[in-house]
Amino acid sequence: MQKNPKIILGIDPGTLIMGYGLISVEHHQMQLVEMNSLHVPAKLNAYQRLELIYLTVRELIHTFRPNEFAIEAPFFGKNVQSMLKLGRAQGVAIAAAMQSGIPVTEYAPRKIKQSITGNGNAGKEQVWKMLQQILHIRQEIDHLDASDALAVAICHHFQVSRPASNEKKLNGWAEFAVKNPGRVR
Repeated sequence: MQKNPKIILGIDPGTLIMGYGLISVEHHQMQLVEMNSLHVPAKLNAYQRLELIYLTVRELIHTFRPNEFAIEAPFFGKNVQSMLKLGRAQGVAIAAAMQSGIPVTEYAPRKIKQSITGNGNAGKEQVWKMLQQILHIRQEIDHLDASDALAVAICHHFQVSRPASNEKKLNGWAEFAVKNPGRVR
């Protein structure tokens, strides 16, 4: 009897551009399901934008039936107003997942980059190149918000499939490659 693959929805929240990425995982093998971004019209007022984000996440959940939901946590910046707006966008996306009964997990941007590239300070382009290698993606994308969301989903898979342990830190790439053959291509 074969179980259905696990579907993970990753969200990179934003009030004007919200990235989303879905992967399916079966026997620890990941496959890209969907990767795109919602471009919220700037002419909408703040509440209409939030409603559109909420409805889009609900539609993604209805269409793809994810088992798990992962979202990027807002980073702390100098502009408090921007942080508040981003927090609201994140909140409505989380509410859509919770209302659908899907477990929600939040990851810090540095944790996501560290999980994908091994470097918490990696740039968006470096993350995208690594995602292309991990999932064998040949296409290019216009907006890196979609790839950021895909990174959130993959980070979540890595975290739940290999929970943190009390092992000592690895000494470089060679040791990482030996201990993680499935993550090196």
